Amino acid sequence: MIYEFQGYKPVVHESSFVHPLAAVTGNVIIGKNCYIGPGAAIRGDWGQIILEDGVNVQENCTVHMFPGKSITLKASAHVGHGAIIHGANLGKNCLIGMNSVIMDDAEIGDESIIGAMAFVKAETKIPPRSLVVGNPAQVVKKVTDDMIEWKTRGTQLYQQLPKDCHESLKEVKPLREVPEHMKLQDGVYDTLREYFLRRQESHNKKE
Repeated sequence: MIYEFQGYKPVVHESSFVHPLAAVTGNVIIGKNCYIGPGAAIRGDWGQIILEDGVNVQENCTVHMFPGKSITLKASAHVGHGAIIHGANLGKNCLIGMNSVIMDDAEIGDESIIGAMAFVKAETKIPPRSLVVGNPAQVVKKVTDDMIEWKTRGTQLYQQLPKDCHESLKEVKPLREVPEHMKLQDGVYDTLREYFLRRQESHNKKE
């Protein structure tokens, strides 16, 4: 659902995917290979919102701001389910955890990870590569190379998802019975805990 507002029409690169149940309004610019999930609301009615290449804004997220403000979600920023970005700028390859809230004029540094349900107060400046948790949110340690590798792989799945949606997503009537021999999807990505366990197992085998 793409809406013009006061003469501003959203700009969406053809390689990106905006779900029909999302709402993108006004002065919004969406770059390449971005994914906007169902229930997401990106409201550029009072200012400009830029999503650089490879950004994902997942289900039921809100991106908005106070009048006269403009914000940027930089390349490969990853906004988890239910998060709210209100007038904040997100750095490159950062991760915003599920149901977290990032308030006005906050700056999230490149490759930082904001934990689920964190509350980042207005005007907070989060340095690059910070791991942030809590309400109010606090930096608890630096993000490691392993954590960034895990995060980047997850974001790459979302950067592939627009192409997959363009090719295969379609509205259908539901089946009434489970098909015989229906296969489950392959596991292609570990939770962070599983990722570290696999790394440790691989390290132990080498020793």
